Amino acid sequence: MEKNYEVIVIGCGGLGSAALYRLGKEIGASVLGIEQFKLGHSRGASQDHSRIIRLAQHQSEYAALAPHAYAAWNEVERESDVKLLTKTGGLVIDAVAERDAANTGTRNIDGYVAAFEEFGFDYELLDADELTGRWPQFHLEGSERAIFQKDSGIVDAGKANATHIALARAHGAEILEETPVRSIRPSGNGVEVTTDHRTFFADRVVVASDAWTNDVLEGAGVRVPLTVTQEQVTYYATPNLHEFSTNRFPVFMWHGEHNFYGFPVYGEVATKMGQHMGGLPSPVTGDTRTFDPDPVRQLRYREFLERRIPGFLGPEMYTKTCLYTVPPDQNFILGALPDHPQISVAVGAGHAYKFAALIGDILRDLAMDGESRYPIEAFRIDRPALTDPALAQTFHV
Repeated sequence: MEKNYEVIVIGCGGLGSAALYRLGKEIGASVLGIEQFKLGHSRGASQDHSRIIRLAQHQSEYAALAPHAYAAWNEVERESDVKLLTKTGGLVIDAVAERDAANTGTRNIDGYVAAFEEFGFDYELLDADELTGRWPQFHLEGSERAIFQKDSGIVDAGKANATHIALARAHGAEILEETPVRSIRPSGNGVEVTTDHRTFFADRVVVASDAWTNDVLEGAGVRVPLTVTQEQVTYYATPNLHEFSTNRFPVFMWHGEHNFYGFPVYGEVATKMGQHMGGLPSPVTGDTRTFDPDPVRQLRYREFLERRIPGFLGPEMYTKTCLYTVPPDQNFILGALPDHPQISVAVGAGHAYKFAALIGDILRDLAMDGESRYPIEAFRIDRPALTDPALAQTFHV
């Protein structure tokens, strides 16, 4: 044993770095972050320039957290004086005829409207003509419906991770990179954390290891049902910079035969597009994944854009891959192990980055107080979707 800490955070990506910042503000040098790769690496889920942030949620449990996520990001921006959020407005487009013909997707405009109404968020309902009247960049068939929400936009993931790390260090937190954790083992009321060269003891541990969650939890005798998929986004060097600037083109989600999402020009002098859960049905692990783009999806993106947003296209600048780590119900995991409450676990289910600053605060709550101020009951680690093997996967693809 070389040193004791109040809290050790394992994994310093989007969720772990946010937890380090919040814990550093409270306990300073009594928190240690351990990252198996170099900080800012591209092997996980939290790299790249941009993630969508939005109030538009299809489920009440996420809509309840969305305003708090904005507040948490604003707090980080105020303390750091680094701009992390860019408001573009956001469209959710329900391609009704396409979705019905393909018999795909479980999300439609009505679900978003119900959440907006429940929580009192403002929004605009648009038909196809109204949408193209405001954003002629879209080419629609006429049956589409859409919601526009003015507060949607971009959170800069790579910059935000680095900001959380810098603020954590400013508050006294210690961080070790290129240091794989080989095991964690409950020891009395605390936890032993073993690496290749040192064993640390902590009163409490936060596991934010994403695709490596079960590797870390093995020593605690816990295994969580998780599916890891390799996802990808493509950047296009559009020549139409003016039409696709952040002032003139919103972030968007498209619910049709496939669930696509896209960004205006940001981070690169290029537009960006991806597909939600496009990596199914070929799961990987954090160690077996490749960094090779899937040409089927590259072609699928281009064919969609040629038909629906042709000006978005340009020469492909690059396609990059990342990982989703997804529980069977596709919901977050945010909670303490029932048999070892000194160990908290966070899994983002492939859609957590918009909430990352808030999840850092939630993980601070769990580590320091044993419970959270925020409504996270739906994300418990002992919920039936994680403990009952008879329940089927319910992925929204």
